Amino acid sequence: MTHLVCGVDEAGRGPLAGPVYAAAVILDPARPIEGLADSKKLSERKRERLAVEIREKALAFGIASASVEEIDSINILQATLLAMRRAVELLPVTPTEALIDGNRCPLLAIPARAIIGGDATEPTISAASILAKTARDAEMRSIHEAFPQYALDRHKGYDTAAHRAALTLHGPAYFHRKTFAPIRALLKGPG
Repeated sequence: MTHLVCGVDEAGRGPLAGPVYAAAVILDPARPIEGLADSKKLSERKRERLAVEIREKALAFGIASASVEEIDSINILQATLLAMRRAVELLPVTPTEALIDGNRCPLLAIPARAIIGGDATEPTISAASILAKTARDAEMRSIHEAFPQYALDRHKGYDTAAHRAALTLHGPAYFHRKTFAPIRALLKGPG
């Protein structure tokens, strides 16, 4: 039996808004992809180009998310692990092992190994990092179309000065994570 390793990574644990995404990727050794790296180290343009190449050349990939409601209900760590599990379960072929970026593994039906900094050292995790980040960025741009006042197309929901200013002016929207301290404080109102 062929040893099929999938890499798994997430995007969007830290933002104040939007779902958390995860991707699982099984690379094809016969079709190498040049330039794979931690998605945070790549320009947006390079990430988008690599995402297309990964989708074309990978043996398999799955992209999943956990909603803002799930994040608020079960906490960001558990929601991240849930998105990771969903991504692995979406793979059209079952890998023999999963390499997970970070220090925790989701509950999977296959053996899994956590690798801290794996998105920088394991090409298959780098590929997952890129797919998760580009999918989440696309979702945030889509939300931006309906809610341009938050400038989600620029900061993707992260806790920036511009995002805080928009929150102060317009208040939180349905896509904001109500259990995250800055949003919770705004919802609670002045002390």
